[in-house]
Amino acid sequence: MKIFGLVLALIVAFGPAGAAVLTGHVVGVADGDTITVLDASKVQHKIRVAGIDAPEKKQPFGQVSKENLSRLVFNKEVDIEWTKHDRYKRIVGKVLVASPNCSSACSRTFDAGLSQVNAGLAWWYRKYSKEQPGDDRPKYEQAEQDAQSRRQGLWGDKAPIAPWDWRKGDHG
Repeated sequence: MKIFGLVLALIVAFGPAGAAVLTGHVVGVADGDTITVLDASKVQHKIRVAGIDAPEKKQPFGQVSKENLSRLVFNKEVDIEWTKHDRYKRIVGKVLVASPNCSSACSRTFDAGLSQVNAGLAWWYRKYSKEQPGDDRPKYEQAEQDAQSRRQGLWGDKAPIAPWDWRKGDHG
C-alpha cells in the first residue's frame, strides 16, 4: 500500500480548486460510470465518474450507457480531476477527454460524465452534488433536464428507476 501511495504521489499534480489530476490511458470500462485507467508508471486505477450515477448493467439502458462511455473514453488518454476515494477505494473524479469531434491533437476538456447525463444515459447524482465544483452543478442539472424534456435515453421509459433505488431492490 505504501508503494501505491508513493506512485500516486509521484504522478498526481494539483489542479484547479485543489483537485488532484491523474493522467492515464483508459484500459477498461466496467459500466456507465466506472473505468480503469493505466498511468505512466503502468499502475491501474479504478475510477468512479463523479457527478453521475448510471444504470446498473442489468437495468434498462445499463448496457447502452456502458457502450456510450466506452465510445467516449476507451483506449484514450484522459485527465481525472479528483479529490476523494469512495468506500470501494476507487478514485472519484471528473473524467476529461479530447472531444469526440476532434480530428488531431486536442486538449482534454470534454467532460465524459456530463456527456453521459446529456445523452440520457446517467442521472445527475444530486446526493453528491456538493462535492462537484460549483460551476459544474448547474451544467449537470441542465443536462439532465434537457435529456428529460427530449425523452432521450432512459428518459424515454415510462417510469425510469434511478440506480440508487434499483440497488435497493426497488424495481417498480
